[in-house]
Amino acid sequence: MTDLSLKSLSGYKPFSGPLLTVVMDGVGIGPADESDGVHMAYTPVLDTLLKEKLATKLKAHGTAVGLPTDGDMGNSEVGHNALGAGRIFAQGAKLVNEALHSGALFQGASWQEIRRRTDNGGTLHFIGLISDGNVHSHVEQLGLMLDQSLKDGIQKVRVHGLLDGRDVGPKSGLEYFAPLEEKLSEMSQGNNDYCMASGGGRMIVTMDRYGADWAIVEKGWQAHVLGVGRRFASACEAIQTYYDEDPTLTDQYMDSFVIERDGKPVGTIEDGDAVILFNFRGDRAIELSRAFDEQDFDAFNRQRRPDVFFAGIMQYDGDAMIPRHYLVEPPAIDRTLSEYLCAAGVTSYAISETQKFGHVTYFWNGNKSGYIDESLEKYVEIESDKITFDLRPWMKASEITDKVIEAIQDNKYKFIRLNYANGDMVGHTGVPISVRIAVETVDLMLRRLLPVLEKAGGVAIITADHGNADCMWTEKNGKRTAMVAHTKNPVPFIVKNYSGCNTFSLQNVENAGLANVAATVLNLLGFQAPEDYQPSILKLE
Repeated sequence: MTDLSLKSLSGYKPFSGPLLTVVMDGVGIGPADESDGVHMAYTPVLDTLLKEKLATKLKAHGTAVGLPTDGDMGNSEVGHNALGAGRIFAQGAKLVNEALHSGALFQGASWQEIRRRTDNGGTLHFIGLISDGNVHSHVEQLGLMLDQSLKDGIQKVRVHGLLDGRDVGPKSGLEYFAPLEEKLSEMSQGNNDYCMASGGGRMIVTMDRYGADWAIVEKGWQAHVLGVGRRFASACEAIQTYYDEDPTLTDQYMDSFVIERDGKPVGTIEDGDAVILFNFRGDRAIELSRAFDEQDFDAFNRQRRPDVFFAGIMQYDGDAMIPRHYLVEPPAIDRTLSEYLCAAGVTSYAISETQKFGHVTYFWNGNKSGYIDESLEKYVEIESDKITFDLRPWMKASEITDKVIEAIQDNKYKFIRLNYANGDMVGHTGVPISVRIAVETVDLMLRRLLPVLEKAGGVAIITADHGNADCMWTEKNGKRTAMVAHTKNPVPFIVKNYSGCNTFSLQNVENAGLANVAATVLNLLGFQAPEDYQPSILKLE
């Protein structure tokens, strides 16, 4: 049995209020120039906090959060995993790369079942994001699986590709789809038939999350499975046509398309086929997985549910077993911060709006659904607006703040964590005025929260999971291009102690990152961190 006992921190004095952890999603520390939406926003509260003696910077990308290299931008999933786990675990891209290059992925039961289906005449379908953003997928991983498919004698392959425009350039789709279509054409020799089948932009086709808008998944189902959508001779023709028709269109909002041959869709998904969802990040993969896996499914009318073998490249929800079949084992994250706190009897409260609710619950808790101990925990979801967030950049920050103020004043919860999604979700739109308003909204919420926390005698941690709003555009040869992806900038880490009970100071932690936050939380609550946790950023004087 796992030992979840914690030792008390010597010399620590308990305080009356809660420990409040605020995750300002997508608010990094940028270059402090015109391109930096955090710098350009009016943020008097954050500016003051950054001058506090318990203020520093944390790494939130690359190897600091378990990604393959320091060239990899962070994201909300791995960021919240690190915040809640207290240690660095190999994450999606790295796990998949290891399984692909070792060949382990192709030795597993799922790949063997895929081969059995295709040997019996079934088509192999790949569905996923076509880019090298390395947040949800990587096109090179798809390429390796296509190569193995050819090597294994799989004769008929269809690719249903989603445009990114979010973790890569906003109109970079042809840079990825053109070489992919060329590769598929080269593989179609003899009896082999490899080609694109359907696609669309990730924000309106297939990749919804947290049940925010199932119509997005339904549009993907219609295109990928049923072959319903505007038809073209190739994916590149579809993309270029949409560009020509609307020069302001960016990839992530591109409508669905279906590839036809001889007047018929080339890639409908039929009984006996095999389907691989090759996105490795879970939040935007769960809903499509459910649509394929669940017998009793009522989120939308599937019209028909083909008898296929469906596998995710990873299992996106281990507790709910979504999907049932997968190609690569997910990281096994045990002994999370939440597990230790529950074992110690510490009450906690987690809240966000829909867009980030899974991050303060599922990802924070080590990719586990549901409560750890419902008698000690309270999870609150505020339903997100169904609108492009540049048009409503304040999102649900005020509603979240209202609930957190109530929780502080009720004094029922010792540890409160919340996520303001504004900096990230609005940052992804690339609209400068909206990005600035989003950051200013978060600052205003801090102005509302902190006096209430001070009155309660609590302690605040203010940080972020990765950057985004800190870079609104890039400039080359005098031309500005909207920057809608995450950044590799560090994020703020600030502790504001209103309790008056203990004196902490920053300690020198080499390469401090998000994984160091969990030990810091434990220290602030009066516990020693487990020996294998990344060290605390603070020390008790």
